[in-house]
Amino acid sequence: MNLPRTGIGVDVHAYDPDPAPGATLHLAGLAWPDERPLAGHSDADVAAHAAADALLSAAGIGDLGSHFGTSEPQWAGAAGTVLLAEAAARVRAAGFVVGNVAVQVIGNRPRIGQRRAEAEAALSAAAGAPVAVSATTSDGLGLTGRGEGVAAIATALVVPAP
Repeated sequence: MNLPRTGIGVDVHAYDPDPAPGATLHLAGLAWPDERPLAGHSDADVAAHAAADALLSAAGIGDLGSHFGTSEPQWAGAAGTVLLAEAAARVRAAGFVVGNVAVQVIGNRPRIGQRRAEAEAALSAAAGAPVAVSATTSDGLGLTGRGEGVAAIATALVVPAP
């Protein structure tokens, strides 16, 4: 049966407690030079990572950690858009067409709204399919509410290739 399949991805990163001089936050495929960077094996772009995880989940071919784990040095410092593009390529190689992805960023900063169209363009280019970006706060609750980090949740739709 060639029914559409959905997947969910989640990613969370804490702010880097000791960022290197000149380090920049990377979020939703964009650099945010005036914001505190997140800590991670790659660039810690929670939006791109959640989108990639959702695509892999939808295709039933694993998750972000099984494809781009911290034990694999070639992914150290990799841009989230590179991981998203590679995940989308692996989904296509597994016999699926990417329909779309929706990502919601959860955090107090940065304010996504002013750069939403730019973020959607960057992530859509990486995924090779439409990516919608939204944002919310957690009203002061949890690690995102306390300003300790940023999270993202994504859903993806894939369809078996004809």
